Amino acid sequence: MQHTLLRETDFYGIGGGAYKEAHARVGYLKDVIENKGGHRLFYHHGAPVQREKDLQILYRLVWFGTPSDVGTEANDGRGPVDFKISRGAHDKTLVEMKLAKNTQLERNLEKQVPIYQAASDAKNAIKVILYFSVAELRKVNAILKKLDLVGNKDIVLIDARDDNKPSGSKA
Repeated sequence: MQHTLLRETDFYGIGGGAYKEAHARVGYLKDVIENKGGHRLFYHHGAPVQREKDLQILYRLVWFGTPSDVGTEANDGRGPVDFKISRGAHDKTLVEMKLAKNTQLERNLEKQVPIYQAASDAKNAIKVILYFSVAELRKVNAILKKLDLVGNKDIVLIDARDDNKPSGSKA
């Protein structure tokens, strides 16, 4: 797959710095999970395996052939952020992955990432939230509304439900 992306797209030549590249790769991961069967990786015998670490591993895999430095669990003094993407000291973007079922999701969205940004001197941060049910989506939307984050381009929701992805022959 990487060779196809390298040969046939500009995926590995994304310009615009760490922020634009991090967003493009989150978008690619979202598309694979939602539209290309990637959601199946989160299920075992029909039951969701909801582990943040699995999402983090998948995101790390989309960083093949990048000019950016991709650090995982980077800790600049206030705790480890999932990813710090950088192209030098003045071009840093943080990416934090969360599961919708996380009981601390609201607090994390409100306080955790801004603390990491200050510690890392990162201007930008992207928060990725993976959900597995309509109930989880409702919970996330309620939190986003409460925090006035609805429509924020730096909050990316990824739909890993298996009940809304029928095969083309059954759709």
